[in-house]
Amino acid sequence: MRGKEYIKQQLSGAHWRGDIILGTVSGVASTKTRLVEFIDHELPAIGLITTKSYQVVPNSGNREPIITEIGAGDFGNSVGLKNPGMEVALKELNDLRERIDMRAFLNVSVSASTPEDFITLVKAFAPVADLIELNFSCPHASAGFGASIGCDQNIAREYMNRIREAVGDDFPALIIPKLTPNVEDIGSIAKALIDAGADGISAINTVGPEVYLEEHSQRPILNNKIGGKGGMSGEWVKDRAIDAISQIRSAIGEEYPIIGMGGVSNFEDVKRMKSAGADTIGIGSAFGRVHQRDWGSYTSALLDDCESGKDTGSSYLCDHQQMRFEPFTIERIIEHSPGVKIFYTDGTLDCGPGQYAFIWLPGIGEKPFSIAESEPLTFIIKDRGEFTHAMMELAVGDQLYVRGVYGEPVETAKTQEAVILAGGTGIAVVPSLVKRLKEDGTKITCYYGASGQEEDSQKALLEDELSEYGTFVPVYDDGVPGRVIAEMEKTLNISDDCAFYTIGPEIFMSIAADNMSRRGLADDKIFLSMERPSLCGIGMCGECACGDRLTCQYGTFVRLDFLKEHAPELL
Repeated sequence: MRGKEYIKQQLSGAHWRGDIILGTVSGVASTKTRLVEFIDHELPAIGLITTKSYQVVPNSGNREPIITEIGAGDFGNSVGLKNPGMEVALKELNDLRERIDMRAFLNVSVSASTPEDFITLVKAFAPVADLIELNFSCPHASAGFGASIGCDQNIAREYMNRIREAVGDDFPALIIPKLTPNVEDIGSIAKALIDAGADGISAINTVGPEVYLEEHSQRPILNNKIGGKGGMSGEWVKDRAIDAISQIRSAIGEEYPIIGMGGVSNFEDVKRMKSAGADTIGIGSAFGRVHQRDWGSYTSALLDDCESGKDTGSSYLCDHQQMRFEPFTIERIIEHSPGVKIFYTDGTLDCGPGQYAFIWLPGIGEKPFSIAESEPLTFIIKDRGEFTHAMMELAVGDQLYVRGVYGEPVETAKTQEAVILAGGTGIAVVPSLVKRLKEDGTKITCYYGASGQEEDSQKALLEDELSEYGTFVPVYDDGVPGRVIAEMEKTLNISDDCAFYTIGPEIFMSIAADNMSRRGLADDKIFLSMERPSLCGIGMCGECACGDRLTCQYGTFVRLDFLKEHAPELL
């Protein structure tokens, strides 16, 4: 670990020295340790990496939707401090520190509702952190957390005094409170915190909160206990952020480092933030407008543009609204099997294998689903929880609100033969996959494992849809989970020029992929559809990380050789 004085020396005064230090912000992009490692290794322009906010105990956060985009680059969010808790987070960060010697500074964000819990968190993360960011600013946190601390100068000062007294002046990490802009005088609050022992200031957190209405239904999009309110981030807060940084710098003087953020997306924003007094400039929601493969080029372009005066970085930004909902009317519903229904709508949505869309039900929530058919737009959905149970209650004529598509279609292996193994609702991905393989002239054998014997009419439905593309073999579990894998092993003969694609529960796919690998099929010809949890679809939340790769960016199909190297814990 680097010493406190060295860290402070590197970060302080960058605004007047001429240095430009870029960083990530809490809750965006660097939310998983594999993504922290990716950013540290692949984004040399980033000098400071900030984690999500961790609490003493795990927090499941708010129900989806937790992020919305009202206009291109204008976001609202209400994540609700979702995090795995101190014990899990500390283990993950210790593992990270043992695994790599980080180039960038690591800023660990923490959140609590009492000084005692903040002290516990600060002391716990000291061995792994270069900086510890105190979240005094989340606008949609529960009572006692976030902005309820940072909005009151006396409360904020008391918290900071207690924390500094507990850890002492020789504490190895910089302690940096993060402030909310939703106050009358942010400068006086910043000065009170510096006087109470803060080593610097981070600002701003999101503006608001506000309610965001979906344009067609006129219903609140975000789903939380405060009426659908969420903080504003992105393009529409940049002027507010720069004004706040200017006030903070005037209040605290030149000695202390400021981490400035809020709507930064191009080099002009970087220069304005720096001129206002920020030493480190945080890039947040802009990562959700850039494909992950371009994060390194984009952040490097921001630095280069500051030197050249040319705006090349903006070319990486998506210039349209990526999270806009479109209404679709349900025209037909078929009960495929007990607890599984097929929903046919009145519209179309172009989608390839490995891509997916979100369905939103106002007042209920949203979830991501693979698309079974693009025309008409069709979903196969199993009753698994609160959201899907609500789907089961829908009738013909009801509306679905859909956004997407997200991810990229799988780059199929160019082989003479392909074997597809799908389990349960994994069958939803098969129609688009077989069509893609057929375009390549591939001979296809598809095994489908179902939980029980479907009605003959529904069995025929699947066979009619898929048999025209090759051999379709349905196998019913009859009380033996995963029976289709054993049946496939008995009957399947694979050639050297064959690829294998599997879709279904992760344990199901892992067993099947391992079996095919043991039979001699090359790992780079074995594909698993890793439908990881996804909360945003655009690369901001990091929840869909498969190793260091976001499936919302690259698509759900991942090769076995990649998984073995980058995400063996998922196998």
